[in-house]
This record gives sequence, C-alpha cells and structure tokens, in this order.
Amino acid sequence: MHEGFGFLGGGLMWIFWLLLFLVIAWVIRAAVGGGGGPSPRSGSSPMEILRERYARGEIDRDTFEQMKKDLEA
Repeated sequence: MHEGFGFLGGGLMWIFWLLLFLVIAWVIRAAVGGGGGPSPRSGSSPMEILRERYARGEIDRDTFEQMKKDLEA
C-alpha cells in the first residue's frame, strides 16, 4: 500500500539533493569566479585590450583616442 509512496519519496529525494548541490556549486562559482564578463586574455598587449574595450562599447571614441595617445607616448 505504501510502496508507491516510498518509491516516489526516494526518487524525489535524489532530485532534491542534486538541485541543492547544483545551487551550492553555482553560488561558489559566482563568488570565486567573478562573472563580470569576459576578462582580457593573458598576454594581450595594452593596445589590444584597449581595442577590445572600444569594440565592446565600454569606452567611447574620445576616451579611446586619448588612451591610445597615452599608450603610444
């Protein structure tokens, strides 16, 4: 009589633990890994990073030109 309920409870319990584990892993990854977007590749020159920031729209043309002059100086 209670066999179906026992199976259902056991089956749902592993889903609960799996979801709990995934949530904890997501929280840890968000806290440690950042998540603010793609970071510049290591080894990129300052000029490449500047061009990437301009291409993504993080800085405007005037800022790009000024920073470019500063880097070239």
